[in-house]
Amino acid sequence: MSKSVIDNSPLFELRADIAVSATPEEVYAVVSDLPRSAEWSPECRGGEWIDGEPSAVGTIFRGENLRSEEVVGWAPLVRGTWYTEARVTAAEPGVTFRWMMLTHTQGDQESIWGFDIEPLAEGSRLVHHFRMGKATAGIHHIVSELDEDARKRFVEEWTAKLERDLDDTLKRIKDVIESA
Repeated sequence: MSKSVIDNSPLFELRADIAVSATPEEVYAVVSDLPRSAEWSPECRGGEWIDGEPSAVGTIFRGENLRSEEVVGWAPLVRGTWYTEARVTAAEPGVTFRWMMLTHTQGDQESIWGFDIEPLAEGSRLVHHFRMGKATAGIHHIVSELDEDARKRFVEEWTAKLERDLDDTLKRIKDVIESA
């Protein structure tokens, strides 16, 4: 059996950055407040901390998400509202905030989102990144009935979607912070 595109590791590894007119501590206070993510995320509508101290390493967040029919419309993706859980894996005020997506049984997945913050002469550089090492169970489900050409198309289109989402998220965070 030949190797599939979804066997690549990492499957996705993306980053985007933006300059923000705020201190690293001010930026961190916003990006580490995951319940506010509806203010900037293209998919996450917010959520709640369900276990642990908010924004602390080890704490679990349940996010409410919404995806329209148009997003990679031909692929068998979850549409409408669905929920995810994530565990905070790094929380260093003014420096970094990261979370790992969990399985339905709260097991770790190689799906990590995060923000890194670097001081600039005037303000901060905010870096938003996403890395999926091995394909998650969800990705395997999405592509299970697809031939290899369709799998490649899915990975290409999903990568482009993620790139847009990272950029859009950063622009919205910048607006939230700078208009406060």
